[in-house]
Amino acid sequence: MITLRDFDLARDGAALRAWVGASRAGLVTWAGTTFDWPLDDAQLGGYAADARLRKFAAVETATGTTVGHFSLGVPPGGGETRLGRVMIAPEARGRGLARAMLTELVRYAFQDLRVPSLTLGVFTHNTRARHLYESLGFRTHQVLADCVEVDGTPWTALEMRLTAPGPAAPAPAG
Repeated sequence: MITLRDFDLARDGAALRAWVGASRAGLVTWAGTTFDWPLDDAQLGGYAADARLRKFAAVETATGTTVGHFSLGVPPGGGETRLGRVMIAPEARGRGLARAMLTELVRYAFQDLRVPSLTLGVFTHNTRARHLYESLGFRTHQVLADCVEVDGTPWTALEMRLTAPGPAAPAPAG
């Protein structure tokens, strides 16, 4: 089980930097071109202070350990919401925690925030993440071929969308 809480730079910043890893590729996989390599305290401070984004930490309920992170860009007045900067701690991968975190996120976005849809971007080579998003109902609506170059290699991204479930269909008469 996963519980979401607000991201706290002092509490979570060092872990987030460690999860990104020691390469520009790790940083770009996590955050696209939002940050410059290497990720430092000043950049994370600016990110933490950005009022346009809601930043969350995912906590494994049984242990109290912070195991994940994501942000939501909710436009003023509601509307399509951007899911970004999704990360699971390397030591927590392969245990179903990403699925648990994203399931809780989708519930929160659609039930509590009442957003009409969620969008995200994922690089095509990030197959585990891509398959997880697809299993949760996200569908590709745009392909961004060779949208960024990392270490001399062009990367392609998929833009994906998940629409909030509509009202239940009425039961058939009879």
